[in-house]
Amino acid sequence: MYSLMRFTEATEKRRTFGIISHPDAGKTTMTEKLLLFGGAIQTAGAVKNNKIKKSATSDFMEIEKQRGISVATSVMAFAYNGKQINILDTPGHKDFAEDTFRTLTAVDSVILVIDCANGVEAQTARLMEVCRMRKTPVIIFINKMDRDGKEAFDLLDELEDKLDIKVRPLTWPIGMGDRFQGVYNIYQKGLNLFAANKTKISEEVVSISNLADPTLDQIIGENPANELREEIDTVEGVYDPFDRNSYLAGDVAPVFFGSAVNNFGVKELLDTFCEISPSPQGRESDTRMVEPEDDRFSGFVFKIHANLDPKHRDRIAFLRIVSGRFERNKFYHHVRLNKDMKFPNPTSFMAQDKSVIDDAYPGDVIGLYDTGSFKIGDTLTTGEKMLFKGIPSFSPEIFQELENLDPLKSKQLEKGIRQLIDEGVAQLFIQQPGNRKIVGTVGQLQFEVINYRLIHEYGANCRFVPRNYFKACWITSTSAEQLANFKRAKSNYLALDKDENLVFLAETPFLLQMAEQDYPELTFHQTSAFKLETE
Repeated sequence: MYSLMRFTEATEKRRTFGIISHPDAGKTTMTEKLLLFGGAIQTAGAVKNNKIKKSATSDFMEIEKQRGISVATSVMAFAYNGKQINILDTPGHKDFAEDTFRTLTAVDSVILVIDCANGVEAQTARLMEVCRMRKTPVIIFINKMDRDGKEAFDLLDELEDKLDIKVRPLTWPIGMGDRFQGVYNIYQKGLNLFAANKTKISEEVVSISNLADPTLDQIIGENPANELREEIDTVEGVYDPFDRNSYLAGDVAPVFFGSAVNNFGVKELLDTFCEISPSPQGRESDTRMVEPEDDRFSGFVFKIHANLDPKHRDRIAFLRIVSGRFERNKFYHHVRLNKDMKFPNPTSFMAQDKSVIDDAYPGDVIGLYDTGSFKIGDTLTTGEKMLFKGIPSFSPEIFQELENLDPLKSKQLEKGIRQLIDEGVAQLFIQQPGNRKIVGTVGQLQFEVINYRLIHEYGANCRFVPRNYFKACWITSTSAEQLANFKRAKSNYLALDKDENLVFLAETPFLLQMAEQDYPELTFHQTSAFKLETE
């Protein structure tokens, strides 16, 4: 029997965070460098450099390797400075925003990567809105300082203006572009100059704790030294002193500068993150607030991934542990199915590499082999009947019909699309007559990924044909008669989602507006966050 002290100590050591960014801001490179400093990998693979055949550690799906982008959330764990770090690397591409939103339900804090040349981009602002909605603490890393970009103070103003959050720089860049020499650590009062090294950690570090030290002029030059002193004076005069509680409340975002590809500024970020970031936080369920120190086990599934290893056709549910201790081969209660299950091979992850674990604690993300029992949002407990509240499905923006090009492979296509929909990569609406499959997504790239995976992983020859719908609206009604009339009048535009909820596929904003006017006792929901009324 494990002691309460050991349980509390194990929980306090956990740090579970997501890395988010606009595409091409350097998020996957940043993830790699954190793994490098954590000793989880020995050399970093350049994501888009064809000379290096290794792909980035966290991009493991074949289509990700071909395109050089992340389309599925990866989970990676490593130990650093006495902490157990769990990184969830999210897709940056806007077409996969919903996967990222769901991942944000499973983390306790976020590192937001910004490109110093592009500043705040549209996708960054959308992701930040979700963080603010959930009061998630955010640390900002301004990347690519080895290239010419916007001035540091201009970037800080832009962050405050466009992301609606106060910022506080904790490191400061020494020059930019060709003149970039490293970072001054405002928080630790130290100067770290690294020899640029893209694949390994350099040991050459110069530490200067006092900016007045004349050695600074000898190392970086008199003009850069004076410029740094002036800029730090301005920072200390303009910004409030860093307050950890304000950061934990989601009101202030600490800012770090650097170049992930050259290992500038990453260690400062990681060291400070270990010191200030939150330990595992509780989660709201439909019955009560569940705190991590509660010794009754509970957790929720926020992601499902089929064919992590295409050779073995496995399907893995990613479970975030909220409270209590998870133990291998122990029975836990699947609340939605109302049945008890045990898991002989729970795994922890280093991207594609998996290792079987005997136990896990609040904050940990574990993989459970799944034969089709799990859906996104499912809750496991020691017996208590409760469900954790997650982020709902949003109405898709693009709709296409899935056509089978090989009738002999109908079963493979049916199985494949159902599994991919359970992963949350898209939404499926079934129309009658004919069992027509309408797939809805946030962006076009998702259709390419689904098509690729159906062909290569399931052997189902198929194609997508565009359909002209504006919105998918879930329907609830207070009048059975009015609902029956609506079904008769709009039968060509009705479908069932994967959970057999009724959905209206409106072709235009006008037709949706008319339906709302003509059928006042029907409610048209644009997200799935509603309770279906029982008759």
